[in-house]
Amino acid sequence: MENKKFVVLCTVSLTFLLSIATVSAFVEELDDTFKDTRMPDEIWLIQFYAPWCTYCKQLDPVWYEIGAELKSMGSPVNVGKVDATAHTNFAKEFRVGGYPAIKLLKDDLKYNYRGPRTKDGIMEFADRVSGPVVRALPSQQLFQNVMSRHDVLFVYVGGPSDLKEKYISVAKELIVHTYFFSAARNILPKAVTLQEYPTVAVFKDGTYFLYDEQHDGDLASWINSERFLNYLQIDSYTLYEMGDTSKLVALAIVDERNPTEESIRYKTMVERVATEYKDLYSKEFQFGHMDGNEYINGLIMEELAMPSIIVLNVSNDGYFLPPNKVETKEQLVKFIDGVSKGRIKSQGGNGYYQCFIRIAFNTKTTVTNIFTNAPLLGAFLVVVFCGGGSALCYGLCMAWRSMRNTESMRDTEDEEPITGERVEQKQLKGPGEDKKTETKGKNPAEKKAD
Repeated sequence: MENKKFVVLCTVSLTFLLSIATVSAFVEELDDTFKDTRMPDEIWLIQFYAPWCTYCKQLDPVWYEIGAELKSMGSPVNVGKVDATAHTNFAKEFRVGGYPAIKLLKDDLKYNYRGPRTKDGIMEFADRVSGPVVRALPSQQLFQNVMSRHDVLFVYVGGPSDLKEKYISVAKELIVHTYFFSAARNILPKAVTLQEYPTVAVFKDGTYFLYDEQHDGDLASWINSERFLNYLQIDSYTLYEMGDTSKLVALAIVDERNPTEESIRYKTMVERVATEYKDLYSKEFQFGHMDGNEYINGLIMEELAMPSIIVLNVSNDGYFLPPNKVETKEQLVKFIDGVSKGRIKSQGGNGYYQCFIRIAFNTKTTVTNIFTNAPLLGAFLVVVFCGGGSALCYGLCMAWRSMRNTESMRDTEDEEPITGERVEQKQLKGPGEDKKTETKGKNPAEKKAD
């Protein structure tokens, strides 16, 4: 019986190891020779990691799954990983600033992935960037199919033109964020009315908006600001991306792990304002809700009650808080209008003082969490910190004292006249040497005594 259990255990272990080896085979370990050996038409999805990085270790199993799945799908994307600490020139060429960094190399272009480190997010990024920059929609059926799969859809409508060339150029830059399509005029739904032709349209929130160069300005800026739904659930990754849109972000901060009627009311209230006042505020504001207040607490440097309403200026870490509690849709509209027209003052920001205070707050929060969740670890870290601090102070004091002693010795030496003669050691006199030689180097008082 024991032998059978041992055999089963060995079989399971061997199967597990073989599965890991099989999955790992679809991810290639790269080094500094990559640039010389890569073929020009190859597309590579690369993870830059550090052996000591915890987040890199957490991403590893996901990365191997991505490699295996892309291979099974027949994707042209090759998956690799490189130790950025061992191959620094490779990492420098790709401008790696943190770990894990995910890049896609296509032709001579390098695309950065800045989304959540999830399998679905990375797979979608690889599929989007590795494919055509602008994808054609040749039929109404395909158009409807694409609309059902994408919350936000950018479409160039028309034939060859300067606008199309500009659209393709923008697509090459922003394909890391969203898909780009093109279609003939007769492919669009009948409800779509074009004021100009050719044009660029965005379909989202159950409606569509047309690009107007005179009103909307630069095409890239317009696409960048329109690539989000008017209302959505927002996390820290999404907020980071919204920093490029120049829009303010109006948020309901709620605790979805412990939902309450008030939380639901706050979310509904923000969504209604986003929908009903879309024409008034959609150019200036992005609306949504965020689960949890940890990110916001670090931004405003205090504990924000949940649920709450806040408006963020993501581009400079500024924020606006309602002067009074927001209970109704009308009060929320009044608050949003006050922010829009400058009647409510912005707080926070990214100045040196604010950054210093924010670092101190985050440090305090981290230490508090450590002591709350692991008191022994907290005590150990305090001892290590105090010991290290004491050793540093002692070292600085000793260095300062040594420096002062050295300066004192130099001062003593400098007090001797530069033209004075040094006292020479007495030497044995030979017969016949007169007494004057014995008094050489003596001061006048000594000579007089002689």
